[in-house]
Amino acid sequence: MPRPTRANYRALATYRHALRHFLHFSTEAARAAGYTQQQYQVLLAVKSTPGSTGLTIGELAETMHLRHHSAVGLVDRLTRRGLLKRKTDAEDRRRVRVCLTAKGEKVLVRLAIVHLEQLRRLGPQLVNSLRKLGAG
Repeated sequence: MPRPTRANYRALATYRHALRHFLHFSTEAARAAGYTQQQYQVLLAVKSTPGSTGLTIGELAETMHLRHHSAVGLVDRLTRRGLLKRKTDAEDRRRVRVCLTAKGEKVLVRLAIVHLEQLRRLGPQLVNSLRKLGAG
């Protein structure tokens, strides 16, 4: 790989700045709604799972790059707040899956709308930076 050019460094810096801006926005949006960034990410991970069966704690931990016990703690807190529910897997009754409740769906919809609006604003900057890096 050739040595990075000044333009590469600028594109990397621009991309990281836009990404950090979005992550800061995301943290503040979750906080304003009364949740942590990780709690929002859990709701998003559960909702984005293919099908409607939900995720196991292990799958959630893997998706979020967390240790199993950390995922359990997040699920416990979100369950107490009425955003998630545990249900027994239909195929393997030893397995428990995590699903969104109606309240969890409502919270996620509100947060997803503001995140999508922010991405529409930042998207061109992110895409332009990736193009300059030859990654998009």
